[in-house]
Amino acid sequence: MHIFIAALHRPVKPTGVCRHAANLARCLAEKPEVTKISIVIGSWQQYYFETAFALDSDKIKLVVVNIKNSSIVRNLWFLWDLPQLANKLNPDVVHLSFPFPFLRKRFNAPVVTTIHDLYPYECPENFGFPQAWFNRLFLKQSISNSDGLPCVSQVTLDKLKFYFPKLKPQQKVEVVYNYVDFEKIEPQAPRQIAENSRFILSVAQHRQNKNLDILIKSYAQLLETNRIEQDCQLFIVGTSGPETENIKGLIDKYNLAAKISLLSALKDQELCWLYKNCQVFVIASSTEGFCLPLAEALHFSSRVVCSDIPIFREIATSKCAYFSLEGNAVSNFTQALVEVIKNPKSFSENDKKRFNKSNIAQQYLNIYYQVIAPKK
Repeated sequence: MHIFIAALHRPVKPTGVCRHAANLARCLAEKPEVTKISIVIGSWQQYYFETAFALDSDKIKLVVVNIKNSSIVRNLWFLWDLPQLANKLNPDVVHLSFPFPFLRKRFNAPVVTTIHDLYPYECPENFGFPQAWFNRLFLKQSISNSDGLPCVSQVTLDKLKFYFPKLKPQQKVEVVYNYVDFEKIEPQAPRQIAENSRFILSVAQHRQNKNLDILIKSYAQLLETNRIEQDCQLFIVGTSGPETENIKGLIDKYNLAAKISLLSALKDQELCWLYKNCQVFVIASSTEGFCLPLAEALHFSSRVVCSDIPIFREIATSKCAYFSLEGNAVSNFTQALVEVIKNPKSFSENDKKRFNKSNIAQQYLNIYYQVIAPKK
């Protein structure tokens, strides 16, 4: 089976969507039924796909497209040039790693689209206006035209059905979690961090739904009241976005430039090291589709604090320290963080099986076989 993964995306540094595409390729490459995987990326993505994601299987081939990295050019390319490229490579399945506009009738192979979240409807402020309206249009068009719609969580599937109650009966809609796999990754400290550092870690893009302001305010409060060690730093890993200036403003306001580091474009080896060595992993989001960083942190750490929202309960079950976003969220978060440092919770191997690479790959193959079957 030849799988064509469309991963051409705007970011010039690794993001969750890019990691999803790379992880999808890596897990599928281990299945004997899969003979070839073509990952289509933009020329601006080539360096980090080659260096950050350990795509070392002979089955995986990067197909680099040299176009201008602008919204209009990318979307026109999706509509007209992507089908031509896919048909030329003649895959059994085309898998879009995120929703974007496409014309189904132009593809010879069935098309599957991963649904990560419903942010254009839930968090339009993440995109700004009028961009949010275009994102809604693209999402609606992609969902309508796809033969299969793997959703990264039950919460995402429930929201998909809420916002799109009239899905076509023939569409294959399933929950397929993102997987966690650091088996062949050798931990490596980021060059800008001393190996003996003490730190709290968060991995989140600079978007409003991530609530990084709560994290920064709580960290400032903890330092001021001496409830954490003064040499304990805060590392926030994530690409810049609409909230970047607000985040930097808060850091300046609390005079924390020497204690808070904003990191991005890290390799898997560096992320692995951060997860293994952090004092506590924290995530304060108000909504998420899945949150791969939380699943990755659970793989390594017994100290995790996260906001009490349905998706985190689904991923982490009862193994995290949860805090409420209602009322005084900063105080709630601070209390939960102090408590988990004192009384860390333990995780069993059963907690990790849901995110097993082999199991996830088989679930994707099951969807592929179902969307291929009607052709035959």
